[in-house]
Formats: sequence, structure tokens, C-alpha cells
Amino acid sequence: MVPGVPGETRTGETRTGETHVNGALLRRHGLQVTAQRLAVLRAVSARPHSTAEDIDKLVRQEIGTISRQAVYDGLSTLADKGLLRRIQPAGSPARYETRVDDNHHHLICRSCRRMVDVDCAVGYTPCLTAADDLAYEIDEAEVIYWGRCPECLAAASATSA
Repeated sequence: MVPGVPGETRTGETRTGETHVNGALLRRHGLQVTAQRLAVLRAVSARPHSTAEDIDKLVRQEIGTISRQAVYDGLSTLADKGLLRRIQPAGSPARYETRVDDNHHHLICRSCRRMVDVDCAVGYTPCLTAADDLAYEIDEAEVIYWGRCPECLAAASATSA
């Protein structure tokens, strides 16, 4: 959604068009189309890497009365069906995103906890190849990089100067 422009998305697609596309997506995955599920999809799409609590707030702003449990159930169902990716970084609540069609990784700032997507490395990547696969068929590697974002680095150097 574009702030201040009712019914308009960042790409110029109307909410009605977005609802149609998301509704078709839900149906393709065998799910009933509900206002709650559509609102959860829109919230996660608008704010990737949000926690369930953050998504709950966004959904309530959009559709009003909805139980927290309904939002959590929606997130769980959409993740189980592969429409959302659930990311569970160490020491952090689960976060959700709609980028599910590739095996990308994440970078998290230790200071502010901001999370961003990082595309997979190309070429030789020894840490993504198991030394012994123990006869497993490995189809994905999950990597989370930790560090400090440019804003937190700048703030730290300004404080120490």
C-alpha cells in the first residue's frame, strides 16, 4: 500500500487487483480466501522480516477487529503452505517474509535487529557444502549473517568521537 493513497499499492496496482492475485494464490494452495488471510499476506508483503506482533498491529490497522490468535493462525497456515517463509534467528522472535521462491540468506544487525535479505554466494562456497551428507538429500542451506548495519556503525562512531 502507498501511504496516504487509499487502495493503491507501490506498483500502482489497485488493492482490488492485489486482492484478486492473492485470492488466486490462496486458492491455488488449497486455502479458503478470507479477509484475515489477505490482510496477513498484505502486511507481510509490505513489511518483510516483521515479527508476528508487528504483523498483528498492521493487520488490526487495516481490518480492525481481529484476534491475535487469528493473525498467528494465519501466519502459521500461510507458512505451512509455502506462501510465507518463517525465519527464526537465535535469540529473536520468528519473522516472516513473502520471498519464498529462492534460497537466499539474511543479515541481522546485532544492535538494532534490522534484518535484510542477502543473495546466495556464487562460486565456491565451502560452508554451504556438508563435509558428509550422511546420505541425506540436501536441498537447502540456511545461513544468517550477524553484524552491525551502517546506521548503527555510524551512530557508534559518532558517540565515541
